[in-house]
Amino acid sequence: MNTRLTWICHGATAASRKALFPIDEPLEDKATEEAGRMTALPRADRIAVSPALRARQTADALRLQARIDPLLGDCDHGRWAGKSIATIQAEEPENLMAWMTSPEAAPHGGESLVDLRTRVASWMDNESALGGHVIAISHATVIRAAVAHVLQAPPSSFWLIDVEPLAVIRVTSNGRRWSLRFQH
Repeated sequence: MNTRLTWICHGATAASRKALFPIDEPLEDKATEEAGRMTALPRADRIAVSPALRARQTADALRLQARIDPLLGDCDHGRWAGKSIATIQAEEPENLMAWMTSPEAAPHGGESLVDLRTRVASWMDNESALGGHVIAISHATVIRAAVAHVLQAPPSSFWLIDVEPLAVIRVTSNGRRWSLRFQH
């Protein structure tokens, strides 16, 4: 069964502009306007969105009727949520280094990158079994994990994938494997 999956990263927030670990916050006004000007998306059989406010607002700005799916939620950054990377570097340099070099580590008390990837891969495989076209509005971390899964890349590749706000990434599945798809 063939499946097309269109990932859309939510728009920019104050946290993303300030390099903060995210909390549940709204989109910046400019991001809402930018999302509203995006080109029309193809028809989808299913549309899913992270429960986070910034993702739901992105879906609204795109005029998409989406169902909330908790599996599309952002990585749980535990006690680091709302703090800057600079603050974590100053307060917990060894923990920050562990998190950035060991994908199995979760020194913040939240979710490890390996656990995030497992969650995202499971969601993708469930969608693949349903076939058709699905649009998913989620977070840069979730989309990074999805791309690494599609490419069957090592967990350390997470840091080599850059996903900007409102980025659109397309992948396809033939029921046996996922492929990254580039369109013009």
